[in-house]
Amino acid sequence: MSDDALHDTTAPYRTRETHGEFEALADQIYRERVLRARRTPPEEKILAGQRLFESACEVTLLGIRNQFPEASEARCREILRERLAMRRRREATE
Repeated sequence: MSDDALHDTTAPYRTRETHGEFEALADQIYRERVLRARRTPPEEKILAGQRLFESACEVTLLGIRNQFPEASEARCREILRERLAMRRRREATE
């Protein structure tokens, strides 16, 4: 989609029926985010993906520690690896 076409696009999380004083601002922010993403070099996108994955793993580890307070750090990381492996197997069968 060209930048001009993007200018006339409504943010996907809203319907055209949405009205309010923040409608134009929300659309402008959405467009700016899309344009910034388009300008981002591929290397930065890959690094951002890695950071997001690491952050998700940290959040998951917090949940595991909460679920198993008696588990050691090594055991928590083992549970995380098991969950990641389970997810990969599930994705492979889809």
